[in-house]
Amino acid sequence: MGRDKLFAKLAGKSVLAHSIAAFEKSPQVGEIILVARQDRMPAMRRLVEAGNFAKVRQIVPGGAERHLSVWNGLCAVKAKTGYIAIHDGARPLVTPALIRKCLKLAREHGAACCAAPIPDTIKRASPEGFVSDSVERAGLWAMQTPQIFGGALIREAYAAVIANREPVTDEVSAVQRLGRKIALLRNDDWNFKITFPKDLEMAEHVLAPGGNKPGKPR
Repeated sequence: MGRDKLFAKLAGKSVLAHSIAAFEKSPQVGEIILVARQDRMPAMRRLVEAGNFAKVRQIVPGGAERHLSVWNGLCAVKAKTGYIAIHDGARPLVTPALIRKCLKLAREHGAACCAAPIPDTIKRASPEGFVSDSVERAGLWAMQTPQIFGGALIREAYAAVIANREPVTDEVSAVQRLGRKIALLRNDDWNFKITFPKDLEMAEHVLAPGGNKPGKPR
């Protein structure tokens, strides 16, 4: 992006503010903990105050890598918390309805993740940028967030990650290493991650009056 995408403006407020708002509006969510770069913590505090996000209880510093940031966030969660949802703040199109559905599935199976089947033809490329192999797309899913787990389960999974110094790119990977099953919640609604400038343009279109914004709270 060439800038901090979490603070990029989207439909009149920051990308992160949209993400927080969905959890703030979710009756199933008791508290929100934000994990931020150390140099961004003052800006995070101002964002929370401006948005009047009453459920944000703490803002904790992140780590050098994603799994370390998640661990810092988990350490700040109350010990007896039943379920923990971990969400990427760069996915501003998440909705209270999607959070509710994912939590329902997590309660049934202990762990659940929003995901979408991959419709495109997938190729593996060489380091030089040439097609080297085909990948069978049957059974392939793109992971999204939120990813929701029983509190004890996700703590156990990340304690093992930290102890073994084995970085993971998402929470599903950490729980998989314990041999546990994670249920997939198929999500065909908009929930893409803001990564490139064009993603902001697409999100603006989705959020525009009359745009295709699915998943209103029901």
